[in-house]
Amino acid sequence: MATTHSAQRPLLEVRGLRKHFPVTRGALLRRKIGSIKAVDGVSFDVMHGETLGLVGESGCGKTTIGRCILRLEVPTQGSVRFDGVDLATLSGSSSRAYRRRMQAVFQDPYGSLNPRMRAGDIIAEPMIIHGTHRTSQQRARRVRTLLDLCGLPVGIAQRYPHEMSGGQRQRVGIARALALEPDFVVCDEPVSALDVSIQAQIINLLEDLRDELGLTYLFIGHDLSVVRHLCHRVAVMYLGKVVESGPADVIFDAPRHPYTQALLSAIPVPDPDVERGRAPTPLAGEVPSAMNPPGGCVFHPRCPVAVEACTRRIPELIQQRAGHHLACPEAATAAATGDTRSAAPA
Repeated sequence: MATTHSAQRPLLEVRGLRKHFPVTRGALLRRKIGSIKAVDGVSFDVMHGETLGLVGESGCGKTTIGRCILRLEVPTQGSVRFDGVDLATLSGSSSRAYRRRMQAVFQDPYGSLNPRMRAGDIIAEPMIIHGTHRTSQQRARRVRTLLDLCGLPVGIAQRYPHEMSGGQRQRVGIARALALEPDFVVCDEPVSALDVSIQAQIINLLEDLRDELGLTYLFIGHDLSVVRHLCHRVAVMYLGKVVESGPADVIFDAPRHPYTQALLSAIPVPDPDVERGRAPTPLAGEVPSAMNPPGGCVFHPRCPVAVEACTRRIPELIQQRAGHHLACPEAATAAATGDTRSAAPA
């Protein structure tokens, strides 16, 4: 069972996180010719027991943030504090102890499971590595408990990944993530590779596990309807930066940043009458290269409300109201003066 903590201090604190991947040229004498700025100055908190959703277009840096938090990638700059401890200062046994408390559910339920191992062995492997259940009988009991918790029959333990459906494979991945009784789980688009009929089952399972075990999630996704259902708060990313963040209801019902508005306007509405009356907000041009992002606000080449100052000024993520942060002075000014011309379509 996840540990109970004070709700006053965030479980996860990310400050000024940057991850730049070097770009090199040459077959023998490789030289650096630039950097891909996958994540470029991101800050956010995740409170105990809540789910923060990270959304944005493919390539905006969502998965890289998750990997930096889990220390699968070493940040170029910035800090990640987990339960008050800077993860960059940990090594050896102390690092292993914190790794037990932070786990991941990956996007591809087939690629993330070893095809040569049975499901029961896959789930038990973290226990062997960390020495939490020392006998095979203890591990077998724990595997049965986790299979039941994730809605799988005990017989699944003897099957290989190719003998299971996509939904069953993802449930095995979730069971493996829970094997060490973590506090925090990074869910990296956990339903995007599944059939629509299975997605709702996995989302409901994640929601039930969060409530039952007191888990905290960072949910990375691009299906905004799923994000709205599961997440308490949402951070919207564009080209390595967070452009708007706040409570899910505020982001979805009253978005202020032009990119957030365009992103939400692209969601189809199942009611034909409502859909015909909507006015989508198309964006001009393409997403710029993360190797050579625009100066000033990275969104300004495509922004419908950009002014000359946007080409020079890098906007800060500033709080507009309780819990709602916005990185767009123009949108903030419009909101303060009651100008709703840039408001999202109803």
